[in-house]
Amino acid sequence: MNRPLVLAGAGHAHLVTLRNWIDRGFRPPAGTLLVNPTPAAWYSGMMPGLLAGRFSAADCAIDLAPLCRACDIELYMGKIQALDADARSLSLTDGTQLDYQRLSLNTGSIPPLPEVRDNSVALLPAKPFPKLHQTWTAWQQPTSTAPTCVAILGGGPAAFELALALRASLPATDVVLISASRLLASHPAALIARAQRLLRERGVRLIEQQKITRIYHGQLFNGDQPLLLCEAVVAATGASAPDWLRGSGLAVDTDGFARIGKSLISTSHPEVFATGDCASLPGALRSGVYAVRQGAFLADNILGQLQGTALRHYQPQRQALALLATADGGALMSYGRWVASGRLMGWWKDRLDIGFMQRHRISLDQTHGHRH
Repeated sequence: MNRPLVLAGAGHAHLVTLRNWIDRGFRPPAGTLLVNPTPAAWYSGMMPGLLAGRFSAADCAIDLAPLCRACDIELYMGKIQALDADARSLSLTDGTQLDYQRLSLNTGSIPPLPEVRDNSVALLPAKPFPKLHQTWTAWQQPTSTAPTCVAILGGGPAAFELALALRASLPATDVVLISASRLLASHPAALIARAQRLLRERGVRLIEQQKITRIYHGQLFNGDQPLLLCEAVVAATGASAPDWLRGSGLAVDTDGFARIGKSLISTSHPEVFATGDCASLPGALRSGVYAVRQGAFLADNILGQLQGTALRHYQPQRQALALLATADGGALMSYGRWVASGRLMGWWKDRLDIGFMQRHRISLDQTHGHRH
């Protein structure tokens, strides 16, 4: 079947798009499909809070079926294996082939992993989240033996938040944060100083300017230099593009991300939209703050393309609010040069995160026409 529209991935931008269409009473063409590997969309902003024991798994996931029903689109559980943009065809890992007239990609990214590694250490990418959550849940069981040492790889907000969250929930485990660059390098110096102090106070060891290139016999190496013996590694090393994008025929940047213009449309294939972490647009950082804002533009522009009306131009914001959870109900905040920290910042972060979840959750009565 040739689908009029396929939405690939339940990332932040697609969640915002579907909610926008429901509120406006717009129904995409019959046969429109949302493809996602799991029946729920995990909200990355709340993952560290879940691992710190502040939220339950149910708090952090949005059930996709009610959202799709309320929008009159189909939900298909599947993972992309290949895309042939010239043939307008998606291949899934279960053997399904989906032909489409229009495609919107919001599939996210995956953290880059050390290229050379044996199986001596449990290697857990921070995304997609279910595998990390499953392993962490097993570590919490009374019959389980949690690792004596866990390394978190990465120097951005996610790595920092995960290090504090694992420190809080695994009191008998040594937690070591290893950054290939300076910790939180894109943030103001005052925020970096507070972050480093918090890590020291909580007993998280920080190793900066060391890139883990290989893992062998339980040892993490930077080149030939051994850095740490550990039993588990959580990779929060930023974003790398899915392999299938490079071979898709879509225009991609040097890192393999889909090149888009200001209308969020592929620079090579006008029937393909891309947003969030899998897309490449100058000025748009790969973070949920940018993806959420892209969602409103995506909703308008898919509608505009279907109806032949003018498209909107998305302009990435010059600076974005950063709120970094500190695993105790507090948070570090930066906006431009402004920096603050404490419980009030944590309350603000929780309010924003829980508000996003409530807005994008659809109850049964809403799917039957009683929409709020």
